[in-house]
Amino acid sequence: MRLQVARIGKPHGIRGEVTVQVMTDVPEERFVPGVVLEVEPESAGTLTVSRARWNKEILLLAFAEVGDRNAAEALRGAKLFVETDEEESVDDDAWYAHDLVGLAALVDGERIGTVSGLRQGDVQDLLEIELTSGGDALVPFVEEIVPEVDLEAGHVLMTPPAGLLELNQPEDPEAGS
Repeated sequence: MRLQVARIGKPHGIRGEVTVQVMTDVPEERFVPGVVLEVEPESAGTLTVSRARWNKEILLLAFAEVGDRNAAEALRGAKLFVETDEEESVDDDAWYAHDLVGLAALVDGERIGTVSGLRQGDVQDLLEIELTSGGDALVPFVEEIVPEVDLEAGHVLMTPPAGLLELNQPEDPEAGS
């Protein structure tokens, strides 16, 4: 199984180190020197960890293939993956994006759409919902708004505040000003 373990952030220093947003519960196992990581976009090839260190609460990685700040800058936003036979242990309120995609999105027991993706952010994650009424909605993936994820039943139960699902929807040109 291919698992995303990090997203590359900004360069750190002039020797090619980068900051990473860690997306694994076991960074001490995933980012040891010699580990080869798959990169998305694939045009970046693979990266071999040469050094990993913590600077306060930020993980810094150096790769054998990246020798300077310019090369590190070119990797900004790239996703890092590992191939594994077993899923990492997850707690009760953690899911992988591939677990969520395709689940029915329910509000008050009524299907309003389908989960089409998960945007992972620094502060909070957002569920991407393809609405049955047309368009898409971004829903903060927090317990107050998404109190239940039931993989077996195939749905997420949502309690969005009024107007959340209508945000970023194109205005109806037929509706007057």
